[in-house]
Amino acid sequence: MRRLIADKDDTEQVFEIMNALSGNSIRRGYAKLLDHPIGGLEAYQRTELADILQDRAALAKLPEGSVGRAYLAFIEEQDFSAYGLADESKKVKDTLIEAAHPYAWYGRHLRDVHDLWHVITGYEADALGEACLVGFSYSQTRSLGFAVIAWGVAIQFARARTGYPAARSIIRAFRDGRKAEWLPGLNYRKLLAMPLDEARQMLNIPDPVLYRAVPKAVRNQYAGSKDALAA
Repeated sequence: MRRLIADKDDTEQVFEIMNALSGNSIRRGYAKLLDHPIGGLEAYQRTELADILQDRAALAKLPEGSVGRAYLAFIEEQDFSAYGLADESKKVKDTLIEAAHPYAWYGRHLRDVHDLWHVITGYEADALGEACLVGFSYSQTRSLGFAVIAWGVAIQFARARTGYPAARSIIRAFRDGRKAEWLPGLNYRKLLAMPLDEARQMLNIPDPVLYRAVPKAVRNQYAGSKDALAA
């Protein structure tokens, strides 16, 4: 956590934390997926979402204003890639995420939708946006690693006393994650083609007003971060 707080871009530390604290959340999530009317089919087909999300040519053919086009714009702006995120997860020692097992597939499923959830929720890739998204993700997955990261960053934002609702926006993300539809059970191939506004309404995901109330210049300036120390 100290390393991650010092450098929000140290993705390897995120996967270390998640690997250490996932507990039985993957097993419980996969069982829930099997009982889900859409998720059960996804579990049966075991589509690798990274392959779909890496295909930028296919994403570019989707309608303007769709979830897929918004995702493509997001990863191009951030210079992200689905395979790049997968490669980071493989650096963790003793990880079984690439194993030929249904639980490992579900772990990859949750890993690969992370950047897509940025787009769906409206949280950007700054430190505050990442903390809000992992708070939202905890409520969706009950994986303790997400909660530890979100609360750790929320405490640092509270200590920074920015004068903006940074810490409160993370708490709000926890609540929004509880109220939203269960995102792991979606058919993401269909979702990518949907209009983004329609998808958010269908999934009961509100506009992140508290997060947007924090100026972009402040969203990386929490106590202990490189940006705060530089400021």
